[in-house]
Amino acid sequence: MISKSQIKLVRQLDQKKFRRIERLFVAEGPKVVGDLLKRWQPVSVFATEAYTPPYPVEVQRITDDELRRLSFLQHPQQVVAMFPLPTPSPVTFLSEQNEQSQARPSSDTLVLALDGIQDPGNLGTIIRLADWFGIDNIICSEDTADAWNPKVVQATMGSIARVNIVYTNLSEMLDHLPADVAVYGTLLDGDNIYEQELTEGGIIVMGNEGNGLSPEVRRRVNRRLFIPSYRDDTAESLNVAIATAIVCSEFRRR
Repeated sequence: MISKSQIKLVRQLDQKKFRRIERLFVAEGPKVVGDLLKRWQPVSVFATEAYTPPYPVEVQRITDDELRRLSFLQHPQQVVAMFPLPTPSPVTFLSEQNEQSQARPSSDTLVLALDGIQDPGNLGTIIRLADWFGIDNIICSEDTADAWNPKVVQATMGSIARVNIVYTNLSEMLDHLPADVAVYGTLLDGDNIYEQELTEGGIIVMGNEGNGLSPEVRRRVNRRLFIPSYRDDTAESLNVAIATAIVCSEFRRR
């Protein structure tokens, strides 16, 4: 039987302030929990008898009713687990050629940067896209939604275990890059992405769902891209996660 204090702790982790205090986050469902168990040791795993863990791990068995009390999903999926918040790895764009030479931007590092993404579903999908396209690092502005929100974790479908996510002052970070690092941004006044030469490495910045890139970040973009529509009478814009998929696919296709 699960205790009231355990239920309270799990439910509190829906809020960012409690995730920071406890240094924990919640994952749900066999797929998501299974992918996280490959890399991280859980603090607690609560599961019904229907769940068989893919790796040796201590499981606290609970009833279906207790699972519903723990879960953030409309249709709970056998297992809820708590994991420690991971410590992000620093992202570097420089590689030492040798001890005497000046450090230069790495030519094969492709990084996603997110400027004010607010919707948890969009953020989770973008993390999943980064994993799919082999992008190891996502740099988030400080006003981007928290990647460890249960809704975001669920939307990643386990990809959050394979992508390094860093929060920072995005405009200041871009200011400190060498001038020859390509910083791509999708803008309405950008150049057709299908007609542009794209570098193997660089930073792809995706903006807020409603406002796009912030003025501070927009000024730091040195490669402006535009995804064209194919008729005049069409949608006003693309969902940011869909736009991210198109941009990443085009970079990898080249």
